[in-house]
Amino acid sequence: MNFLRPPTRQPRIDDEDSNTSPNTHFASVLDARLQRRSLLRGGVGGAATALFGSLALTACGGSDDAEAATNPPVTPTTPTEKLLGFTPVAKSRADSVVVPTGYTASVIYALGDPLTASTAAYKNDGTDTDYANRAGDHHDGMEWFGLSASGTPSSTAADRGLLAINHEATTDEKLSSFFLHADGGTSVLPRPAAEIDKETAIHGVSVVEVRKNTSGKWEYVQSSSLNFRLTQDTEIELSGPARGDGLMITKYSPTGTLTRGTLNNCGTGKTPWGTLLTGEENWAGYFTRPAGDDAARGNDKSVVSLKRYGRAEGAASRHGWETGGTEDKYQRWNNARSGTSNDGSDDYRNVANTMGYIVEVDAYDKSRKARKRTALGRFAHESAAFSKPVAGQPLAVYMGDDARNEYIYKWVSAAHWDAADASPANRMAAGDKYLDAGKLFVAKFASDGTGQWIELSITNPAIAGYAGYAFANQADVMVNARVAADAVGATKMDRPEWCATHPGTGEVYFTLTNNSNRRVEPSSSSQVAPDSANPRVYTDIKGTSSSQVGNPNGHILRLRDTTGAASTAFTWDVYLFGAESSASPSGINLSSLTADQDFSSPDGLAFAPSTGICWIQTDDGAYTDVTNCMMLAALPGQVGDGSKKTLSYSRTTGGALAVDTFVGKAPTADTLKRFLVGPVGCEITGIAETPDGKALFINIQHPGETTAMSNVADPSKYTSQWPANAGYGAGKRPRSATLVITKNDGGRIGT
Repeated sequence: MNFLRPPTRQPRIDDEDSNTSPNTHFASVLDARLQRRSLLRGGVGGAATALFGSLALTACGGSDDAEAATNPPVTPTTPTEKLLGFTPVAKSRADSVVVPTGYTASVIYALGDPLTASTAAYKNDGTDTDYANRAGDHHDGMEWFGLSASGTPSSTAADRGLLAINHEATTDEKLSSFFLHADGGTSVLPRPAAEIDKETAIHGVSVVEVRKNTSGKWEYVQSSSLNFRLTQDTEIELSGPARGDGLMITKYSPTGTLTRGTLNNCGTGKTPWGTLLTGEENWAGYFTRPAGDDAARGNDKSVVSLKRYGRAEGAASRHGWETGGTEDKYQRWNNARSGTSNDGSDDYRNVANTMGYIVEVDAYDKSRKARKRTALGRFAHESAAFSKPVAGQPLAVYMGDDARNEYIYKWVSAAHWDAADASPANRMAAGDKYLDAGKLFVAKFASDGTGQWIELSITNPAIAGYAGYAFANQADVMVNARVAADAVGATKMDRPEWCATHPGTGEVYFTLTNNSNRRVEPSSSSQVAPDSANPRVYTDIKGTSSSQVGNPNGHILRLRDTTGAASTAFTWDVYLFGAESSASPSGINLSSLTADQDFSSPDGLAFAPSTGICWIQTDDGAYTDVTNCMMLAALPGQVGDGSKKTLSYSRTTGGALAVDTFVGKAPTADTLKRFLVGPVGCEITGIAETPDGKALFINIQHPGETTAMSNVADPSKYTSQWPANAGYGAGKRPRSATLVITKNDGGRIGT
């Protein structure tokens, strides 16, 4: 989500900053001289090395030697394949998708597209209904699940498959998701039930069949029996230590074993046994908690928990869904203690405890209920990246909590990996095996380039005896993972978003999108001093006057577990620092980015399984006066391939501060390039690739979101008309959509 928004727009729920713990930061930092963007010049410092160095990959074929001698081939030898062999695209503010010469980007699945043969075509004028049978909004994280010609699961199929796509949110202003409604919708309370029903349905997950048609073009299959949606009405099981615990009891599920819906789904992951993991990110803002609820709860420890997760007393909801009527499907969005029961079985006082998890979905089998894996902790989840599976060793799952000053986590399974589970008869049972029993850890970074994984366990004295919250059991620790992480002194990070595992080295990369609350001298409980893993504090000038203070451009951190997935020690460095190319090399452009590489606010991140290319996507508001959001292709090296740098800043009291950080080897023109720039107002997100590497799917989220709600009736005032202006679909209202990118010569993407 964007760092800065137009001032007339409703505050975004990802602006949450509820970590007021006094956790320490590992280094003092120097005070930078903050200059206007026009004065920032130069380049120094580190970044990345190539995944395969400069090694070219050759396509090889075999033939009988005697035949080859008498019948020499007519065509020349297949040329070598060079990774990142494309010409980088320039920065762009055009309302279009820009890809390198030799590539084609085509829209195949957009908001409102029907998912059944009987669902009407999308009009895109605000009159459409039946969104439970249509593509949702704000396409986000995405995974590929191959299908054989007969429609069975296939790990090698490259011409037919299922895309499992998150639908994070909707473009909104003043409560209303205005592009969904004919007149922009109702911006005051109470809101009409019909509007709310649309908005709840466009959140969740799509599973949709895609294929190459007879002419070789990709398309989605509207009538496929494999298509399905998860919305806010979908029943989902709770699994792991919190299943059946008193914290999960609601009017909907007095046994605490079920809940409805998966909400604000952002990043994804794919399990080694072939299921989807989807992360519930900024879910808290959808619930209201009226004034007086602290007293109604007797100011018990649930008040501490609610505040830590962004639901202080009097908090209004993002859309006012609780005002749709007296039906349970509307009242569930009211987080107050309104009933008389002691356990919460007659109201929704505990409903927030059922959101904020990694959710497992069997994309191949819609008859199986999705499961919320509570053992992996509750927070603002982004993606989930697995360690490289090794037979006989535990699996690790790496995760980030996307809010300012939140933490990085790791789950280690109790079960050791069995290769037979790569193709299990029951995929959800494999999930039970590896994701319900194990240990959850949080990261603490040290200033010498090392770090520790600290277990979040009720047996840890720092947690069991924590003065700020009385944990009852391990379920309580998982439901209140943020509070437990506070208790053990975890490192506050600059909005940990997606993470991905390098297929060669096994090292894990995290995008740290930005943090407006970094300060050399913090002046409030929400502001934090920089440290080695989050070392920059500076002022960035947007346009001619707008100042952005803190770490507005973000960075990408990577770590290596010392002794494998179960290790409690790691080493780390910063792979890349986001910055514009003209920024000062001494405190901002530490990775020496050039005009063909510079970026801001990294978000989406994934390694291509066929080539090992690292795809980096941005969700930016800091650099949008220069360019729309983008995707870059990279060939990283490994932790420790760069050098230590010391940043020196002055303070008004206490003298100069210094912080050591570790910067990866500087990228070259052959190891980092801009591959794509999107239309106006969008975020680039979601990365999925066919096994042969010849089709890459990405998502364009919320194009035109900077449009004012008052202009909904006038297409000429939309800040974007994409994808209609690219020839896709009816109407002119902008729509989130999935692209497929192919190479015109039929080769692999990124070569």
